[in-house]
Amino acid sequence: MRQRTLGGSPVGSVGLGCMGMSYAYTTGGWDDAASLDVVRTALDLGVTLIDTADVYGPHSNEVLLGQALRGRRHEAFLASKGGLVAGERGGLVSDGRPEHLKAAAKASLQRLGTDYLDLYQLHRVDARIPLDESWGALAELVGEGLVKHIGLSEVGVGELRRAHAIHPVSSVQSELSLWTREALRDIVPWCATHGCGFIAYAPLGRGFLTGTHRSRSQFAEDDRRLRLPRFTEAAMREELRALEPLKAVAARHGATPGQAALAWVLSKGEHIVPIAGTRRRTHLAENAAATDITLTSAEVEALDAIPAPSAPRY
Repeated sequence: MRQRTLGGSPVGSVGLGCMGMSYAYTTGGWDDAASLDVVRTALDLGVTLIDTADVYGPHSNEVLLGQALRGRRHEAFLASKGGLVAGERGGLVSDGRPEHLKAAAKASLQRLGTDYLDLYQLHRVDARIPLDESWGALAELVGEGLVKHIGLSEVGVGELRRAHAIHPVSSVQSELSLWTREALRDIVPWCATHGCGFIAYAPLGRGFLTGTHRSRSQFAEDDRRLRLPRFTEAAMREELRALEPLKAVAARHGATPGQAALAWVLSKGEHIVPIAGTRRRTHLAENAAATDITLTSAEVEALDAIPAPSAPRY
């Protein structure tokens, strides 16, 4: 697989997001044995960026990855996140207290069965805690040798500037796909200017851009996507029509719509590494093969012209 650079380290051009193996979407498809196989196969294919978080499960996803990487830890660029916790009234809340982040990172190391993380990310900025304090705690983890690089998730340029003045920001993780392009306005360019990687999560629009999800009836009753505005029947019908240019570009390359969607994300900058989540080897191989597709400028422009969804993300 072609490689890109993240935090000064080479990684496969497409990474693996592991959230869906243990958390979110639906519980019906969870299969630890299959997920272990997917992670190990990813390494075989050169998919080396493996991304998780302590809140996925919570905790069980890190335990799963610890098992998957046993004996192969050196082959992976292992990334986790801290700073989101279950709220007392349900849902997730930010916890950016320095003492929490330090304890969370050390607990993640234990669950993952490793003595260091290649990348540790602040999952969300806590509005109650000065960013300088949260980011300073992550910088101290680097000083202690527990973490090689640190990054931020879902932040603005102002927050990036404040953090970068304290310690270099190695990566930003935010949503980026044909469905969600806001980061291209200022975050992606800021990263390019400052030697910072951009980790694009949900690059396939939570599966919609693969073209396989055509109706809400295809999802299990507990699938969290059914709560999202873009997965109403009306929104899905509208977006399916908008995907025709994507299918046309994919056909010209003998590729799937999902592969063309990943190729579009990759075309937006050499510092961008999309993390496509999957629990199936076939989808993993398909995603990995997307790195062999090079879109022409005309094809990129045609995909750029696809209208953004009228419905919000959340």
